[in-house]
Amino acid sequence: MLRFKLLLTLFITGFSVAQDSLEVTLFDKSLNQFLNVRDFCIFKDGTEAFFTVQSPDGTISQLARITNSGNTWSEAELLPFCDENSYMEPFLADDGLRLYFASDRPEKGAKETNKNFDLWYVERKTISDAWSEPINLGKPVNSGNNEFYPTLSKNNNLYFTMDAKTGKGKDDIYFCAWNGKKYAAPVLLNDHINSSGYEFNAFISSDERFLIYTKYNTPDGMGSGDLYMAKKDQNGVWQKGENLGAMINTKYMEYCPFYDEKTQTLYFTAKRNSLQSKDFKNMDEFQDYVNQNENGLSKIYRVKVTF
Repeated sequence: MLRFKLLLTLFITGFSVAQDSLEVTLFDKSLNQFLNVRDFCIFKDGTEAFFTVQSPDGTISQLARITNSGNTWSEAELLPFCDENSYMEPFLADDGLRLYFASDRPEKGAKETNKNFDLWYVERKTISDAWSEPINLGKPVNSGNNEFYPTLSKNNNLYFTMDAKTGKGKDDIYFCAWNGKKYAAPVLLNDHINSSGYEFNAFISSDERFLIYTKYNTPDGMGSGDLYMAKKDQNGVWQKGENLGAMINTKYMEYCPFYDEKTQTLYFTAKRNSLQSKDFKNMDEFQDYVNQNENGLSKIYRVKVTF
């Protein structure tokens, strides 16, 4: 497994990140068999994780699950409610009983011509029970626009990406407050977060203390998509997001963050490429080298870091 050791002392929007070394690694060998794997989330007890598997061009997109027993991850399995439609970007609720995701599956009775991406969820009574059929989050969260990448705080406030003409750019990050019974209308996050460019794939901390998200092709970026972090001031106003820097971002695409606050592990998707030409003894060695290392396709990475 390819490893990077980076030395740093970094202060980001009031969060001290001081490590003797940070080690960014591919998540697990079991996921590297897939050509495109992205959008990772893990339950807080570490026993199960969810992610998206896709065809090389992304036209086929399905949700999958792995479980952990004795520090060994199981073989991946597709989630049973997935069908011929696209499914992506899973987010597990704090209690583990709801799984949110984005899908272009049509609502019941809707015409196929009206198909677009909405936010959905499935639920289960206990961790060991089967998932329900998908339930559309409905209005005011969903609309005629495309909604993507749901993430929720512990009090169920919802943050997500929307492609809307009313936004500041092509993709922007929105927020819907939960009052205990229903969601309020989406609110566009302020200019410290959104811009005329691309902002998407936000992760909100459980206490809404910080937001990690992707900005694309920015002047202060490393190249392509970079991960940024923002925090709120004492009045609850989002402050300017700052690039997480070379400890995590590269000239390649970094996106889809998920932070496990219990283990202080940041998971993210990246399209890094470190392959070099070499002499292969046989096809198995070739396949193993290309699949198990950074090959320019989406893979899941992790790094221990304290925010």
